[in-house]
Amino acid sequence: MPPRRPEAKVEDGRSGRLLSPVTDRRISALIVDQVRSLIHDGKLTPGDRLPPEREMCERFGVSRVTVREALRVLEAGGLVEIRVGAHGGAFVTQPTSDRVGAGITDLLTLSQVTAQDVTEVRLVLEVGIIPLVCASADEDDLTALGDICDRQEAALSTGQYDVALSAEFHTRLAAATHNTAFEMLVHSFHGPLLMSLTKAQKTAPEMGRRGVEEHRALIEAVRTQDAETGERIMREHLSRTAARLCLEEPATPARRRKSAPATS
Repeated sequence: MPPRRPEAKVEDGRSGRLLSPVTDRRISALIVDQVRSLIHDGKLTPGDRLPPEREMCERFGVSRVTVREALRVLEAGGLVEIRVGAHGGAFVTQPTSDRVGAGITDLLTLSQVTAQDVTEVRLVLEVGIIPLVCASADEDDLTALGDICDRQEAALSTGQYDVALSAEFHTRLAAATHNTAFEMLVHSFHGPLLMSLTKAQKTAPEMGRRGVEEHRALIEAVRTQDAETGERIMREHLSRTAARLCLEEPATPARRRKSAPATS
């Protein structure tokens, strides 16, 4: 049985408690804001156990229903994990790019952001990290990237190619920066990345074979620390995807306005 984590200390500025009573019709939202602020400030850290519901009710001066609603919101936001059992409760989670990515994917899916928009962001971000990848990548990174290319080629040979392999290559390339912020940012874009790749593949089913050739060339540029060549390959690689998406997606009103000729 794993050792029980100590409960986080709950005090505020006046009485020595971190969590203070709130009085508002949006009480559960205010509780969420307080807990979120404590996590962001480092006063609550991953693995910390929030006080039991009864104690939180007393600290906040609210009903158990309100506390449970706040906990549901925190859990949905990936900030806490609700565990059941003798050693259960609400525990602060370790932030991951998967949780961030799920939120970004939902946001983009529900908005008017297009696959072409996503690819334009990728052009700025993924071309921009190439010099850092060339300077930071080690043999483990190169081996991992090569293994992904091997799996891409095996899938192509059997007609079972999945664009998820291409997305995996790009997120693993970001990991080769050895910069956690870049890795999490690119990884969090995994869902939108799949969206753009899937749409691009519809206009050019052969893109998988051309793509893996460029992936191999990128690995070689990283191996020789040739950032200029790597940037060129990545720019051409992503620009081709963007061009295919232009053929498939109708222009949004904003894009039509940008491309419309000026009138005097």
